[in-house]
Amino acid sequence: MQLTGSLAAITQEIILQAPETQTEIFEHVLDDTLLTLSFVANIALAGLTILFIVAMARGVTDPRTKLIVVATMLISVVSISSYTGLMSGLTLSFIEMPAGHPLAGEEVLTMWGRYLTWTFSTPFILIVLGMIAGSNLTKILTTVSMTIAMCVTGLAAALTTSSYLMRWWWFVLSSAFFLVIVYVIMVDWTREAERTGTGDLFNTLKILTVVGWFGYPILWALGVEGFALLEVWMTSWGYSVLDIITKYIVTVLIVMYVIKEPETITGDADYGTTLKGVGTPADD
Repeated sequence: MQLTGSLAAITQEIILQAPETQTEIFEHVLDDTLLTLSFVANIALAGLTILFIVAMARGVTDPRTKLIVVATMLISVVSISSYTGLMSGLTLSFIEMPAGHPLAGEEVLTMWGRYLTWTFSTPFILIVLGMIAGSNLTKILTTVSMTIAMCVTGLAAALTTSSYLMRWWWFVLSSAFFLVIVYVIMVDWTREAERTGTGDLFNTLKILTVVGWFGYPILWALGVEGFALLEVWMTSWGYSVLDIITKYIVTVLIVMYVIKEPETITGDADYGTTLKGVGTPADD
């Protein structure tokens, strides 16, 4: 909580000290067509995904399946809100890069609003993956905690202007939390999904999710926040494409599966189940 409060104070300070007004940042976004399109594409796709889920889930009655469907929809709800913030210039800032950075002394457009998207959307992704795997609440809450820590420390890496070394330290710390999540998905949840009977679906989802998630730190390192090898619009489109894969495509696959085969969406005895006769001891 103290870390979150400190980052909020830093974010507020950067916004208040920034010489550019929100209107000027908004106009800067509009002047960069490719940057604008990277935001608009996700706003449109998030909206279409929400409509798709609402249309597909009208006949869902099983409480556990409903929870999975609602959680997947909230991924797009967060995304459409966050990308609107980026598009409007609300969650963008120009910050001066520290000494040692390839663009030291220059003001660089930082899309810190993306970290808000990831902080609030990735927990829903992990909740859904954990439920499909039939995992227990302890492991699900552990991964949710790790992903929040990953995103908050990633935000710190993006906003730190005092030291180039500290930016990379925050990056390393964020990556460590990320690797914990990868281990749970690839090892624990894969094993549990096979036992639960959702292995085929889960294997597809884990590949799309994990491979896609590895792309985020790579883009950070190559983009203006790291080694500055990519321009801002390139980094933004990279993040947007990864969001399309790990959010909307994954969401559509999940919803289509749980609507078609709700009987396989069960949990083990530790987690609980809504389907009659599953996870309950047989009568003697």
